[in-house]
Amino acid sequence: QVQLVESGGGLVQPGGSLRLSCVTSGSIFRFYDMGWYRQVPGKQRELVAAITSGGITNYADSVKDRFTISRDNAKNTVYLQMNSLKAEDTAVYYCNAHVSNGRSWWGQGTQVTVSS
Repeated sequence: QVQLVESGGGLVQPGGSLRLSCVTSGSIFRFYDMGWYRQVPGKQRELVAAITSGGITNYADSVKDRFTISRDNAKNTVYLQMNSLKAEDTAVYYCNAHVSNGRSWWGQGTQVTVSS
């Protein structure tokens, strides 16, 4: 069983920055494709950013040029650097790991609130 633990959420003013971290258990983190998703009440969970095991990244249009996903395989950690935050970025952010055979795991989520 793979465990994912997110951290770094909190309250930030519009225009501010936060960095989310997701530490993943297991010894084969480098083979996982990783993603950050977010969800607000009443809406479906949506992909924010993803990074493959080979380092290829993908972003939702709404966060391009503001958010950056990265990974440190030595630390079994994936990061989401969020800059120029907006009120509409307020959500619970979830970390996801998945592999080519379809298995997928989720973290418990971390709340990000953007408000003045």
